[in-house]
Amino acid sequence: MTDPRLDDLAARVPGLRLLTELADLIHYGRDWTRRWGPAPLAVALPDTVGQVQAIVRWANGCQIALVPSGGRTGLSGGAVATRGELVLSLERMNRVLGFDATDRLLEVEAGITLHATHEAARAQGLLYPVDFGARGSCTIGGNIATNAGGIRVIRYGTTREWIAGLTVVAGNGELLQLNRGLVKNSSGYDLRQLMIGSEGTLGVVVGAQLKLTDPPPPAQTMLLALPHMDALMQVFALFRTQLKLQAFEFFTDVALRHVLAHGAQRAIDADQPYYVVAEYDAADERDEQAALLAFEDGVREGWISDGVIAQSEAQAAALWRLREGITESLAPRKPYKNDIALRISAMPAFLHEMQELLAREYPQMEVVWFGHIGDGNLHINVLPPPEMEQAEFVARCERVTQLLADALQRHGGSISAEHGIGLVKRAYLGSTRSAAEIALMRGVRHAFDPNGILNPGKLFEQES
Repeated sequence: MTDPRLDDLAARVPGLRLLTELADLIHYGRDWTRRWGPAPLAVALPDTVGQVQAIVRWANGCQIALVPSGGRTGLSGGAVATRGELVLSLERMNRVLGFDATDRLLEVEAGITLHATHEAARAQGLLYPVDFGARGSCTIGGNIATNAGGIRVIRYGTTREWIAGLTVVAGNGELLQLNRGLVKNSSGYDLRQLMIGSEGTLGVVVGAQLKLTDPPPPAQTMLLALPHMDALMQVFALFRTQLKLQAFEFFTDVALRHVLAHGAQRAIDADQPYYVVAEYDAADERDEQAALLAFEDGVREGWISDGVIAQSEAQAAALWRLREGITESLAPRKPYKNDIALRISAMPAFLHEMQELLAREYPQMEVVWFGHIGDGNLHINVLPPPEMEQAEFVARCERVTQLLADALQRHGGSISAEHGIGLVKRAYLGSTRSAAEIALMRGVRHAFDPNGILNPGKLFEQES
């Protein structure tokens, strides 16, 4: 190693794996945004909590910033290292530490993937219900850092609802055991909940106690084609009343074209502007009959143009691919992404305002939007024209994002539903949080990380 600071780190933390090759710096120094050139000092891959504590203490002494890193599947620049930071990757801390059958708690290290967590829960005959398309590469630590939601929030809620306890290394290197798996704990501030969604700015999550639940009853998957935008909320209200929904996801015809070009199979022949993938309980014939009646009601009202019910697990997976494959199909185009949230009651009015805004401001750009309509979360992807320079494209999109943030503020929404603020959205934080709230957030950050070494520049601008 050529940097004496890294020599010092290696001496202080025996056995620590450090990476300094350019390919490793690029790989670990960026997330899915791809908007910033990675330039970390090095990558540290600890495999014990003690090593993480030692790294944090070394960083404080040397005044070197740390960027905690999980699967780096984020879309807000929250895991990007651009200014000589040390990337602190938790990928080697990926073990299941134990299972408590009485309390139904699965204890894991932060670097375990969501998919491996699902498998560990399944091995106990139980379910960890948070789920989304990046399950094979995203990690529990990253999910906690952004309070990830996914495709079944309508039934199970976000990550926050499923964290019984956290093990965290604070910004000064102290080890915190937060809540310890208790169901009831009225002994002051719930610092566990404060950590969830903090984007690595308050501490490094190294372990978690996850609540597990019973597997859901057998489910059925239905794909619906809808003739107009208003039908989205009308069909959602209809299905929520008549069925026990597990998921209700929508996408547009533009999104469908991209995912079909990427290898998915068409399931409905006729083209329609909007589509919904609905998953609902199907434990018995009564549930199946309710689904058919709900579908018929929607057709009779003119809200549903066509539909198909999966006849096998393979067909259900193929229908889900139409929704879950969208992000991957768009990735080669390097889209500019917005991830927004509103109350469901505010959604109809906002959808019309948003559609007018996007049509007016992006007349020559392709806009792909989809999302979790059942919990008020929309994903908006703007694709750059081939001839447009990246800097000009981002500048145009940022101007429109400010307009979008203003509209969200009027409708009581949020500029970030589930991907965090990171670098991408910090300029728009004031549309969701008041100046007083942001000041309090800065104070909390300083209390946990007095030297400002944890993920600086993320969430909000650094103070001079």
